[in-house]
Amino acid sequence: AADLREAGAEPLVCDLESATPEEVAELLRGADAAVFAAGAGPGSGADRKATVDKGAAVLLADAAVRAGVRRLLVVSSMAADPNHPGDEVFDVYLRAKGEADAHVRSLGEALDWTILRPGMLTEDAGTGRVLLSASTGRGPVPRDDVAAVLAELLDSPGTVGLTLELISGSTPVPDAVKMVSGE
Repeated sequence: AADLREAGAEPLVCDLESATPEEVAELLRGADAAVFAAGAGPGSGADRKATVDKGAAVLLADAAVRAGVRRLLVVSSMAADPNHPGDEVFDVYLRAKGEADAHVRSLGEALDWTILRPGMLTEDAGTGRVLLSASTGRGPVPRDDVAAVLAELLDSPGTVGLTLELISGSTPVPDAVKMVSGE
């Protein structure tokens, strides 16, 4: 939270599994942007994938619309697909993320959204160098680098309406975002 405050953001804590759209909208009122970076986590079951990875993302997107917050960044997952087959927990996760992404896209012009689909998240120190594009192929990426890309995306209007994949690479984060945004 201290890192976010230093960057000028105001982190808020909210239980997105129990909050109402009105409660979340009230928290978002006056914000410049909202970032969905929550996840049920690898040890959770299929039910939590539905309530967090899909439900909470949908809730935040809908609340952003209600609150008049235009900019929304959503951290999704590589290979997210609302039609992903299978019943294993990871299949449910990919389907939930895909359904959330589809909902965000369905809001159309109500939001200036960007969906970020990182590869396998690692706890390694960030390098500040990534590969960011519509399709990257599989690969790992440090959480620190995901956060750095999110910070750059916030002020990159050229990425509105894009779904981008992210893995570790050789391009400095600011340059990678400029390349996909056309700015």
